[in-house]
Amino acid sequence: MARLVKREEKAPYKLEIGGETKYLCMCGLSKNMPFCDGSHKICTGEEEGKTYEYVNGERVDVLRDELEEE
Repeated sequence: MARLVKREEKAPYKLEIGGETKYLCMCGLSKNMPFCDGSHKICTGEEEGKTYEYVNGERVDVLRDELEEE
């Protein structure tokens, strides 16, 4: 069963561990999970209230009806 997970954060979470700084991915686009690789930068310009999917680094609008299907 496939799942769509909605993430609204557009920046990483800064975490201090043992004197070391790590950045955790919050946008869900990193290829180095759970760490940030800067992929959140493609989220710039997203319109508030819209839902997007990213396919091969390209932003695609997701229709609301598609998310509500059972």
